[in-house]
Amino acid sequence: MSPPVTRYADAGVDRHRAERAKQRIARLARRTFTPQVLAEIGSFGALYQLNRRWRRPVLVSSLDGVGTKLKIASRMNAHDVVGADLVHHCVNDIAVQGATPLFFLDYFASSRLDPQVLQQAMEGMSRACRALGVALIGGETAETPGVYAPGEYDLVGCIVGGVERSKLLDGRRVRPGHLLLGLPSTGLHTNGYSLARKLLFEQAGFQVDTYLPELKAKVGEALLRPHWCYYPVMKSLLEKGWLSAAAHITGGGLTENVPRGLPRGCAAEIHLGSWPVLPVFRLLQRLGQVPAHEMLRTFNMGIGMVLIVPRRHLAKVQRFLRRKRAAFFEIGEVVRGPQEVRYRERWR
Repeated sequence: MSPPVTRYADAGVDRHRAERAKQRIARLARRTFTPQVLAEIGSFGALYQLNRRWRRPVLVSSLDGVGTKLKIASRMNAHDVVGADLVHHCVNDIAVQGATPLFFLDYFASSRLDPQVLQQAMEGMSRACRALGVALIGGETAETPGVYAPGEYDLVGCIVGGVERSKLLDGRRVRPGHLLLGLPSTGLHTNGYSLARKLLFEQAGFQVDTYLPELKAKVGEALLRPHWCYYPVMKSLLEKGWLSAAAHITGGGLTENVPRGLPRGCAAEIHLGSWPVLPVFRLLQRLGQVPAHEMLRTFNMGIGMVLIVPRRHLAKVQRFLRRKRAAFFEIGEVVRGPQEVRYRERWR
């Protein structure tokens, strides 16, 4: 006869363990609070007071996850990296519309809550939020036995930001002749990991601790390189009005993301060979004999953010980026045509 089921814990949900973990989370979150935060962690809803900096404020929000990079983090026991990645990914997503990030919420779910894993992920989120001046004001921590495999978890974030209506970047300012500046990525960022894991682990038989001379790193280290946040560099450019649009290069690569910042009648002509393709992408292409068009649609190929700049502002933007010691590449221009990317030349 089966033992009686008399407590929630008998079904796999330990409320006491979850409560202790949430208390740790609250301490980490408080480090990110700004004067606009009006409620403690644990309220039914998070409260954030908009200040009077905007005359016609537009709220900009985005929700995203870090995908199967979580599997690499688990194998490397480095969950703080994906916590920071999540914040950076979400902040980049609203920066391309000109928004200043205000507050962040997270969702962490697993079959059985591991307080150490949760704390690592929260430390990464808290550290990233503090560095960017973003308040981590709430979220949800859930134990869902039967939904996730033992030892696995999911991590999702929601960012809310604000922008003055007159400074909103929605593609309407883009014109043929505007230039495309690419800001480099550190690696895969948080996209394409399902294909990368299949090629590296299943097909090539590598392990996370396999050292590859062409990467100058172990496989796990190369895959866990952080998703770079471009907002600190973009902030002044946005305030000065020197950008006509921008595109965060995430899932879909350059092929699908650059057109999202273009208006009707405008296409992006990108010159292959105008920036260095990172070794990890060359390795992946060789292992799977992946066609160039598929690589460009799946991975960022070494470009994490594209800035679209009117020619009259180009010299000022270039000087600013050099002064900030921010690397950039002139990778193409806007031309007349349907909303799409056209590639020229071949990789060197």
